[in-house]
Amino acid sequence: MPAAENADPAGRPVWDPAQYLRHAGHRARPFADLLARVPALPTDPPRIADLGCGPGNVTAHLADRWPTAHITGYDNAPEMLDKAAAEHEGPTPGGGRLDFRPADARTWTPQAPHDLIVSNAALQWVPGHAARLSDWMAALKPGGVLAFQVPGNFAAPSHRLMRSLAGSARWRDRLADVLRHEDAVLAPEAYLERLAGPGRTADVWETTYVHLLAGEDPVLDWVKGTGLRPVLTALADDPGAREAFLAEYRAALRAAYPAGPHGTPFPFRRVFAVAVKEA
Repeated sequence: MPAAENADPAGRPVWDPAQYLRHAGHRARPFADLLARVPALPTDPPRIADLGCGPGNVTAHLADRWPTAHITGYDNAPEMLDKAAAEHEGPTPGGGRLDFRPADARTWTPQAPHDLIVSNAALQWVPGHAARLSDWMAALKPGGVLAFQVPGNFAAPSHRLMRSLAGSARWRDRLADVLRHEDAVLAPEAYLERLAGPGRTADVWETTYVHLLAGEDPVLDWVKGTGLRPVLTALADDPGAREAFLAEYRAALRAAYPAGPHGTPFPFRRVFAVAVKEA
């Protein structure tokens, strides 16, 4: 069994950077759309933090937008940080720097004011993350920006079928409590209410992408890199059970996401937010 799927003693999902990056192009598009709405930052060179940086492939795009920036990617998955540091850490072509550090978003607070705190498809893994938004806004320089996007697809078939199967009689003893539910993220209106107010402006929106995925069972291949990680981790010590779960889930996904003549359409809703602290 791949080392990346060995059970983690702390009970957290174990990540496989290679699996996650199999759909890197589709996963990076929302980050580009998020950055397109980020205004000019207050200082140069700017100080930037990326919360939940994963393997660092999208963190590196921050240096394209702000070449002189000191950018730090934070994550609590050692396998992701190792990949990010090996491929992206060091001086950037524009005179800035990119580095990666371990941190837990539930408790992380910058030691100095930042120009930009950004997070791409990570906060849905952080219970209570909405309560941290005011702390991160307070940690910005005047004119600084908090920007994030989270999946808003927890009611989609890919998640509903996963939770239903995990809660079935065959699997509930091992899996009933390992998956996230629809309340993993807030509605756009709820994020706007938390971010808007005196001394700051907020822009919140949602987009549903329809990714056209190639290959056999591509939706299963997608979720094996993200949402299915808790199941793969919980069953890592029992390869037979893991394959049995995957067989049931694969059949359900094939019915929910039938392949078309040009690939398999995979609708994916995401929620975006950009909040600016007044100068």
